Amino acid sequence: MRPALLPDPVGLKFVPLEAPPDWDAEFGFTGPLELEIGSGAGGHALEYCRRNPGVRFVAFEWRKKYARDTQMRAEKAGLKNLRVIESDARFVVPRIFAPGSLDVIHLQFPDPWWKRSHAKRAVVQPDFAKLMLGLLKPGGRFDMRTDVQDRAVAMLEILEGAGFHNPLGAGVFHPYDPEEVPSTRERRYLASAEPVYRARLVKAAP
Repeated sequence: MRPALLPDPVGLKFVPLEAPPDWDAEFGFTGPLELEIGSGAGGHALEYCRRNPGVRFVAFEWRKKYARDTQMRAEKAGLKNLRVIESDARFVVPRIFAPGSLDVIHLQFPDPWWKRSHAKRAVVQPDFAKLMLGLLKPGGRFDMRTDVQDRAVAMLEILEGAGFHNPLGAGVFHPYDPEEVPSTRERRYLASAEPVYRARLVKAAP
């Protein structure tokens, strides 16, 4: 497996990540630590970080072009609170975040993997859902959005089965909140009034 790549905070050089980073030192400040799995073209990550400068935001994207373009745009915009890691989150996330260290996990429009033979590539699997629950602090939130209804139903069932609490009740999707930061893809759906399935789940306090 190739090593995770962490952008050097002083430039566009990508360096191997050999050990879990000290996020306080990496960002240079303390604050909520949030993770986005599959940041795509970076529309959500960039706008979210612009609106929330006190949040330390780590975005995973396995496609080189998107990952490096997002980091470059963040630097051009002067955003100090975004780091983009070019790698597969399923394999690297367990190595770089301690249990109970994350305040929010974002999952925006994951690949649906239509073919049955490709289903194992989906991010939301029972074991990974349990891992993500363990990485969140008590009261931490898991924010999921997708435009594919059957995938949304399946992911919500897996997440609730792993122990995530749905404040609206099991199997219930959440309404659109105009205060949310939409991704580039979601903006198109909002403009065309096409449905988006949302879930804002929480890790219950012990």
